[in-house]
Amino acid sequence: MAKSVRRVALGVTGSIAAFKAPAIVRGLVKKGVEVRCVLTPNAAHFVTPLTLAALSKNPVAQSMHDPSLWEMAHLSLSGWADLVVVAPATADIIARLAQGRAEGLLDSLVLSSEVPVAVCPAMDAQMWAHPATRANVRTISGYGYEIWGPAKGELASGKVGVGRMLEPDEIVRLILK
Repeated sequence: MAKSVRRVALGVTGSIAAFKAPAIVRGLVKKGVEVRCVLTPNAAHFVTPLTLAALSKNPVAQSMHDPSLWEMAHLSLSGWADLVVVAPATADIIARLAQGRAEGLLDSLVLSSEVPVAVCPAMDAQMWAHPATRANVRTISGYGYEIWGPAKGELASGKVGVGRMLEPDEIVRLILK
Protein backbone atom coordinates (compact mmCIF):
# COMPACT_ATOMS: atom_id res chain seq x y z
CA MET A 1 0.00 0.00 0.00
CA ALA A 2 1.52 3.29 -1.08
CA LYS A 3 0.02 5.61 1.53
CA SER A 4 -0.61 5.09 5.21
CA VAL A 5 -3.84 3.21 5.80
CA ARG A 6 -6.00 4.93 8.43
CA ARG A 7 -9.46 3.95 7.16
CA VAL A 8 -10.43 0.47 5.99
CA ALA A 9 -13.71 -0.65 4.46
CA LEU A 10 -13.92 -4.35 5.37
CA GLY A 11 -16.24 -6.44 3.21
CA VAL A 12 -17.37 -9.67 4.85
CA THR A 13 -18.95 -12.38 2.70
CA GLY A 14 -20.82 -15.62 3.39
CA SER A 15 -18.07 -18.05 4.27
CA ILE A 16 -17.54 -19.89 7.53
CA ALA A 17 -14.29 -17.89 7.65
CA ALA A 18 -16.43 -14.84 8.43
CA PHE A 19 -15.98 -15.78 12.08
CA LYS A 20 -12.45 -14.34 11.72
CA ALA A 21 -13.72 -10.88 10.69
CA PRO A 22 -14.21 -9.61 14.26
CA ALA A 23 -10.57 -10.41 15.03
CA ILE A 24 -9.49 -8.43 11.95
CA VAL A 25 -11.60 -5.47 13.07
CA ARG A 26 -10.28 -5.67 16.61
CA GLY A 27 -6.66 -5.90 15.44
CA LEU A 28 -7.04 -2.87 13.18
CA VAL A 29 -8.84 -0.75 15.79
CA LYS A 30 -6.08 -1.54 18.31
CA LYS A 31 -3.60 -0.12 15.78
CA GLY A 32 -5.60 3.09 15.41
CA VAL A 33 -7.27 2.23 12.10
CA GLU A 34 -10.90 3.24 11.64
CA VAL A 35 -12.94 0.36 10.22
CA ARG A 36 -16.35 0.35 8.58
CA CYS A 37 -17.80 -3.03 7.73
CA VAL A 38 -19.95 -4.08 4.80
CA LEU A 39 -21.78 -7.32 5.52
CA THR A 40 -23.33 -9.33 2.69
CA PRO A 41 -26.67 -11.06 3.38
CA ASN A 42 -24.98 -14.47 3.44
CA ALA A 43 -22.25 -13.25 5.80
CA ALA A 44 -24.91 -12.36 8.36
CA HIS A 45 -25.49 -16.11 8.78
CA PHE A 46 -21.99 -16.41 10.23
CA VAL A 47 -21.29 -13.13 12.06
CA THR A 48 -23.72 -10.55 13.40
CA PRO A 49 -23.81 -6.88 12.52
CA LEU A 50 -23.92 -6.08 16.23
CA THR A 51 -20.57 -7.80 16.82
CA LEU A 52 -18.89 -5.90 14.00
CA ALA A 53 -20.51 -2.61 15.02
CA ALA A 54 -19.44 -3.01 18.64
CA LEU A 55 -15.84 -3.77 17.71
CA SER A 56 -15.53 -1.13 14.98
CA LYS A 57 -17.57 1.51 16.81
CA ASN A 58 -19.28 2.23 13.49
CA PRO A 59 -22.58 1.15 11.94
CA VAL A 60 -22.43 -1.89 9.69
CA ALA A 61 -23.67 -1.43 6.15
CA GLN A 62 -25.74 -4.31 4.81
CA SER A 63 -27.76 -2.82 1.96
CA MET A 64 -27.47 0.02 -0.52
CA HIS A 65 -31.13 0.69 0.24
CA ASP A 66 -30.89 1.12 4.03
CA PRO A 67 -32.08 4.70 4.69
CA SER A 68 -30.40 4.76 8.12
CA LEU A 69 -27.00 4.39 6.45
CA TRP A 70 -27.46 6.85 3.65
CA GLU A 71 -24.11 8.48 4.39
CA MET A 72 -22.42 5.11 3.87
CA ALA A 73 -23.74 4.44 0.40
CA HIS A 74 -21.24 2.72 -1.86
CA LEU A 75 -19.95 5.98 -3.33
CA SER A 76 -19.43 7.82 -0.05
CA LEU A 77 -17.89 4.75 1.57
CA SER A 78 -15.50 4.24 -1.34
CA GLY A 79 -14.48 7.90 -1.08
CA TRP A 80 -13.93 7.55 2.66
CA ALA A 81 -11.68 4.46 2.63
CA ASP A 82 -7.92 4.32 2.14
CA LEU A 83 -8.23 0.61 1.41
CA VAL A 84 -11.01 -1.88 0.70
CA VAL A 85 -10.43 -5.41 2.01
CA VAL A 86 -12.74 -8.33 1.28
CA ALA A 87 -12.19 -10.96 3.98
CA PRO A 88 -13.37 -13.58 3.56
CA ALA A 89 -13.80 -13.52 -0.20
CA THR A 90 -15.94 -16.40 -1.45
CA ALA A 91 -15.75 -17.84 -4.96
CA ASP A 92 -19.04 -16.02 -5.60
CA ILE A 93 -17.78 -12.53 -4.74
CA ILE A 94 -14.57 -13.15 -6.68
CA ALA A 95 -16.69 -14.08 -9.73
CA ARG A 96 -18.84 -10.97 -9.26
CA LEU A 97 -15.77 -8.76 -9.03
CA ALA A 98 -14.28 -10.39 -12.14
CA GLN A 99 -17.47 -9.64 -14.04
CA GLY A 100 -17.68 -6.04 -12.78
CA ARG A 101 -21.07 -6.72 -11.20
CA ALA A 102 -22.70 -4.11 -9.00
CA GLU A 103 -25.77 -5.93 -7.69
CA GLY A 104 -25.03 -5.66 -3.98
CA LEU A 105 -23.43 -3.12 -1.69
CA LEU A 106 -20.05 -4.84 -1.49
CA ASP A 107 -19.54 -5.43 -5.21
CA SER A 108 -20.78 -1.87 -5.89
CA LEU A 109 -18.31 -0.52 -3.32
CA VAL A 110 -15.40 -2.36 -4.94
CA LEU A 111 -16.45 -1.32 -8.44
CA SER A 112 -16.67 2.35 -7.42
CA SER A 113 -13.44 2.41 -5.42
CA GLU A 114 -10.43 4.39 -6.54
CA VAL A 115 -8.32 3.09 -3.65
CA PRO A 116 -6.44 -0.21 -3.46
CA VAL A 117 -8.53 -3.36 -3.05
CA ALA A 118 -7.30 -6.52 -1.34
CA VAL A 119 -9.13 -9.84 -1.61
CA CYS A 120 -8.63 -12.65 0.93
CA PRO A 121 -9.98 -15.87 -0.61
CA ALA A 122 -11.69 -18.49 1.57
CA MET A 123 -13.21 -21.62 0.08
CA ASP A 124 -12.82 -25.36 -0.20
CA ALA A 125 -9.73 -26.59 -2.06
CA GLN A 126 -11.75 -27.92 -5.02
CA MET A 127 -13.42 -24.53 -5.47
CA TRP A 128 -10.07 -22.73 -5.26
CA ALA A 129 -8.54 -25.11 -7.84
CA HIS A 130 -11.49 -24.89 -10.28
CA PRO A 131 -10.52 -23.33 -13.63
CA ALA A 132 -13.32 -20.73 -13.34
CA THR A 133 -12.04 -19.54 -9.96
CA ARG A 134 -8.45 -19.47 -11.22
CA ALA A 135 -9.56 -17.40 -14.24
CA ASN A 136 -11.55 -15.02 -12.04
CA VAL A 137 -8.55 -14.53 -9.74
CA ARG A 138 -6.33 -13.76 -12.74
CA THR A 139 -8.95 -11.27 -13.96
CA ILE A 140 -9.22 -9.36 -10.68
CA SER A 141 -5.43 -9.42 -10.32
CA GLY A 142 -5.35 -7.79 -13.75
CA TYR A 143 -7.62 -5.06 -12.40
CA GLY A 144 -4.93 -4.35 -9.80
CA TYR A 145 -6.61 -6.04 -6.84
CA GLU A 146 -4.19 -7.67 -4.44
CA ILE A 147 -4.81 -11.33 -3.63
CA TRP A 148 -3.84 -12.22 -0.08
CA GLY A 149 -3.90 -15.99 0.29
CA PRO A 150 -5.39 -18.45 0.53
CA ALA A 151 -3.28 -20.60 2.83
CA LYS A 152 -2.97 -24.35 3.06
CA GLY A 153 -4.50 -25.89 6.14
CA GLU A 154 -7.55 -27.51 7.62
CA LEU A 155 -10.70 -26.41 5.85
CA ALA A 156 -14.27 -26.27 7.14
CA SER A 157 -14.94 -29.52 5.28
CA GLY A 158 -12.39 -31.25 7.51
CA LYS A 159 -10.05 -31.75 4.57
CA VAL A 160 -6.58 -30.24 4.38
CA GLY A 161 -5.78 -28.17 1.32
CA VAL A 162 -5.35 -24.72 -0.17
CA GLY A 163 -8.37 -22.49 0.39
CA ARG A 164 -8.11 -21.42 4.02
CA MET A 165 -8.33 -17.66 4.63
CA LEU A 166 -5.20 -16.12 6.08
CA GLU A 167 -5.27 -15.67 9.84
CA PRO A 168 -6.55 -12.31 11.13
CA ASP A 169 -3.16 -11.19 12.45
CA GLU A 170 -1.59 -11.82 9.02
CA ILE A 171 -4.33 -9.80 7.30
CA VAL A 172 -3.86 -6.95 9.79
CA ARG A 173 -0.10 -7.07 9.16
CA LEU A 174 -0.65 -6.89 5.38
CA ILE A 175 -3.02 -3.94 5.78
CA LEU A 176 -0.53 -2.03 7.89
CA LYS A 177 2.58 -2.75 5.78
